[in-house]
Amino acid sequence: MEGQEGTQELHLVLAHKLFLLRHPDVQDIEKVRLKEEVFAVVKADDMASLYEALIADSVLERDQGVLDAMREKNDGEIKKLDEKIADAEENLGESEVREAHLAKSLFFIRIGDKEKALEQLKVTESKTVAVGQKMDLVFYTLQLAFFYMDFDLISKSIDKAKNLFEEGGDWERKNRLKVYEGLYCMSTRNFKKAADLFLDSISTFTTYELFPYDTFIFYTVLTSIISLDRVSLKQKVVDAPEILTVIGKIPHLSEFLNSLYECQYKSFFVAFAGLTEQIKLDRYLHPHFRYYMREVRTVVYSQFLESYKSVTIEAMAKAFGVTVEFIDVELSRFIAAGKLHCKIDKVAGVLETNRPDAKNALYQATIKQGDFLLNRIQKLSRVIDL
Repeated sequence: MEGQEGTQELHLVLAHKLFLLRHPDVQDIEKVRLKEEVFAVVKADDMASLYEALIADSVLERDQGVLDAMREKNDGEIKKLDEKIADAEENLGESEVREAHLAKSLFFIRIGDKEKALEQLKVTESKTVAVGQKMDLVFYTLQLAFFYMDFDLISKSIDKAKNLFEEGGDWERKNRLKVYEGLYCMSTRNFKKAADLFLDSISTFTTYELFPYDTFIFYTVLTSIISLDRVSLKQKVVDAPEILTVIGKIPHLSEFLNSLYECQYKSFFVAFAGLTEQIKLDRYLHPHFRYYMREVRTVVYSQFLESYKSVTIEAMAKAFGVTVEFIDVELSRFIAAGKLHCKIDKVAGVLETNRPDAKNALYQATIKQGDFLLNRIQKLSRVIDL
């Protein structure tokens, strides 16, 4: 189940293909190829439970002969594994018993039977003493949870892993957990925490079973751009040697990052348009596609306006390589949503920035909360008087 160095775990490769197979933007001819590849993997690993689920979802067509053959093979394999467990319990030591149970757990994971795999992993854990081996079981659970995108299971498993580390644990596994937690945070729209965890793991990345290093850098740059200020972005991302060695291999990513930092807004929008397809076709980022697009535009518009007390809409449109009408509509939305602190003078065709004063904002918030508290006290006193 655990990937070799540089090799993604095969079930997560399958999960990505299933995601693309269900994606409305993937062309039909591509879906035909994906369907063949998915069926080949399901058949090769005798994934009967998953095959039935995919038939129910109309992703694959039913082939009763293939399904019956899978079930027969699985029943035979389970019988062999049970015999090994019984033999180990009767004739061998505790470590051999644990290994036999682990083999059964990995078998259920391989055939895609989630419930039985989780049940067997619990049994295996009860036979496990070493903290490191217990951590490995948590990683197996996390890989299974990411396959099914079961965020509740992922959250519980990460908390469990952290508790295990309090008992002791090696740094290699701790660093691996950071990447798992970072991926969970990114998948649940906590981009700030995801960026921090990914940046902490850049020089120690060994989590190839989740995704290749190129993909890890892709996620790190995307989450950092909307989470870090300019100074931190320069120190941790733009000048990071680990990122510089890989970023050129990922289409549009280098232009996306550097044009933002160097304030080349026209180039930024071109690179941004090139990246949208990659973001849309990523199973972890796809649910947050619209949100991410908004956040990136907020960052870049805020950075541009930071330099001006006032600027013409025409000058801003020219800097971004878009029309005046586009900028007008864009900024109107962001200003109305409270994302940008400026106002549009439509008659003069000028943008006037009104940067918020932090102390004044705190004062206003205190006054507002104080009024709310006084109202509650008055209502409570009326109740007591009655």
